[in-house]
Amino acid sequence: MAGNSFGDLFRITTFGESHGGAVGVIVDGCPPRLELSEADIQPDLDRRRPGQSHLVTQRREDDRVTIVSGVFEGRTLGTPIAMQVSNRDARPGAYEHMAHIYRPSHADWTTDAKFGVRNWQGGGRASARETVGRVAAGAVARVLLRRVAGIEVLAWVSSVGSVDATVDLSTVTPGEIEANPVRCPDPEAAAAMTSAIETARRDGDSLGGVVTCVARGVPAGLGEPVFDKLDAALAGAMISLPAAKGFESGSGFAGSRRRGSEHNDPFVPGAEGPRTLANRSGGIQGGISNGADIVCRVAFKPTATISRPQETVDDEGNPVVLEARGRHDPCVLPRAVPLVEAMTLLVLADHWLRQRAVDVL
Repeated sequence: MAGNSFGDLFRITTFGESHGGAVGVIVDGCPPRLELSEADIQPDLDRRRPGQSHLVTQRREDDRVTIVSGVFEGRTLGTPIAMQVSNRDARPGAYEHMAHIYRPSHADWTTDAKFGVRNWQGGGRASARETVGRVAAGAVARVLLRRVAGIEVLAWVSSVGSVDATVDLSTVTPGEIEANPVRCPDPEAAAAMTSAIETARRDGDSLGGVVTCVARGVPAGLGEPVFDKLDAALAGAMISLPAAKGFESGSGFAGSRRRGSEHNDPFVPGAEGPRTLANRSGGIQGGISNGADIVCRVAFKPTATISRPQETVDDEGNPVVLEARGRHDPCVLPRAVPLVEAMTLLVLADHWLRQRAVDVL
C-alpha cells in the first residue's frame, strides 16, 4: 500500500508489526559517499526505545540497528539503505484477551473496516513500534543535513496535561532537553510533568501534551508555493505520527487573535539576505523557508490504552467492558520527542534535495 512510504526524492518505506519478528525501514534517495554507520543511527533509537525510564512502557527492547544494505566501507552507495531492528521482547499473548474486542480510540475497528483483517497483537502496523523505522531514517537525514547543510533539529516536551514549560527557542540545547526523563528543558515544569504522569499511571489513566520543535540553519528557499508548501509537508508528516492530533507552525492558533499590525514579521538587512525580527511566521512564509528558525508544535492525545474499565464492543457487535492489560506508556510525550525530530528531518532532507535540483539551473 502507498501509505507505507513517505517523501519524494528522499523517500522511506517502513515495515514490520509491533509483535512480529522485526521492524525497519528502506531509505531511497540518500546521496552517495556520505559517511554513515550504525553508530550514527543508534543514539536516536536509544531515545525512542521503550523501557528507558519509569515514565514509559516497560517493554524491554535494546533496539540495536543493523544496516543491511546501501553502505560499503563506511560510506553510502547511493542505493537503497535497508535497516532492521529485531523485536526481542514481543509478547503477543498479552493481547489475546483483546483479539475480538475493539479498543476505544485505537485503530482496531477502522483497520477491520478497511482491510477486513487485522493483527490484534499490539495493534500491528498501527502500533507506535512502527516508528522505529522512521527514527532510523530520520537519523540518516540528520547526518546528511548536519554534515552538508549545517542544519540542526531538536525537539522537547513543552506541555503535559495542564503543565506548561517556559523555554527560550533560540538557546535551548540537547543537553538541557535530555537532562530529565520527561525531556523538558524547564526543570521546574519537568518536575511537575513527572509528578502528573506518575499520578496518571497510578490512577490507571493517561495524559497528553505538546512537543515543540525547532530547526536551525535552514536556508531560505525550501518548499513550494502551492500544494507542496513546507509547512504543509511538516503538518502531514506530524499528523501521520501515532497519537498526533494537532499541528501548528510559528504563532499558530494564537496568531489568529492578533491584528496584522501586531503579527507581521518586519524585515531588516541580514548578512545572507533579509531577516525577520520576531519570527512569528515560524521560519516559513508562502510555504517557503525564509532563513529564520523553523518552529512548530505537535499535540498528542492521551495514550488510548488505559487499565480503567471502558465500555466498547467486540467484532460481533456485542457490548463488552474492556480492562486492558499489558505494557503501555501512561504518556507518549517523552518518546514522541525523537519522532517529531525524525519527521522534521525527513521533510527537510526531501525539500533540501529538491531545492538542489532547482539551484543547478
